[in-house]
Parts: sequence; structure tokens; C-alpha cells
Amino acid sequence: MTMENDLFGKALGELGAVLARIDQGAIDHACRMLAEARQIVVYGCGREALQMKGFAMRLFHLGLPVSVVGDMTTPALRHNDVFFASSGPGETATVLTLMKVAHGARAKNLLVTAQPKGSAADLADFMLVVPAQTMADDQGPQMTSVLPMGSVFEGALFLLFEIMVLRLKDMLGVSPEAMRARHTNME
Repeated sequence: MTMENDLFGKALGELGAVLARIDQGAIDHACRMLAEARQIVVYGCGREALQMKGFAMRLFHLGLPVSVVGDMTTPALRHNDVFFASSGPGETATVLTLMKVAHGARAKNLLVTAQPKGSAADLADFMLVVPAQTMADDQGPQMTSVLPMGSVFEGALFLLFEIMVLRLKDMLGVSPEAMRARHTNME
């Protein structure tokens, strides 16, 4: 086995172990929150933002009302809305501030994090815990991954969100054809 194959095997094994430890009931609850929301607004920092934006795209394909913080068309949050934030380390200053804004607007805060005891958890109405290494614990004896910094968390987000899309698709009764019809033709 080559070194590259060994690294692929280790990384895939780490991702599989993380995903196997995510609470399935929590995934279902988070999906229900999103399905019932009047409006969904998502946010993440850095590479987590890329995962959140990709998930927002799929939520749009499902026909859900979704926006991304920072886009000029993002509406104000209100009661019955969901602010869905990612903060792997649980202490991201921007996420904490936006969760307080959402709370003040009476929206629900849905958090995905690797640190269930972080400050962001205290502001969450509901939390999805992805038990993976992030930049909060990627150095010294806490380091658990062959991948750098928060890569395991970020990779797990991609797969978690794809599973959530499948569950929401079934929950909402959306066909693959309906999803495809909402895909942009402006590429």
C-alpha cells in the first residue's frame, strides 16, 4: 500500500467514525426545524462557510426559503425563522454575535458544532454535535486526525448535510425532478 492510499484510508476511517457518532434523532429534529421554518438563514466562517453555502443551495433545491448571511437579499429574521450556524470550535465570535441577533429577533438558533460545551452551545435552541477535531483541539495531545486543523469536521459537515437533504426530501415529499427543476440555468 502506498503512503497516499494509507492516508486516504486513515482519513476515510476518521470521517466514518465521526459520522457514526452523530445522534440520528438529533438529525431528524434538526430536519424538522428546517422543514417547519418560515425562513432559514445560514452562516459559517472560513471553510465551514463553504459547507453551509452548499447546504443552503440544496435547501433551495428542496423548495425551502433559505438565505445566506452576507447576501444582499437575506431578509430580517423573525419569530418562526431558523438561524442555522456552524461553529466547529464553538467560540467563533461572529457566530456568537449573529446568534444573539437571531435570539433577539425571536428566531430559533440551530447550531452544528464539535464543542457542545462552547459558548455557542449556550445560545442554541438546538444543537447537532459532530464529534470531530477542529481548530479548538488540533494541537498537542488533543490532536486526533491525520488531516489538518478542522478538515475532519468540515468533511463530516458535507456528508451530514447530504444525509439531511435526503431526509428532508422524504419528509417534504420532494421528487428528484422537482429538485432538478430548481437548479440554476445560469451556469
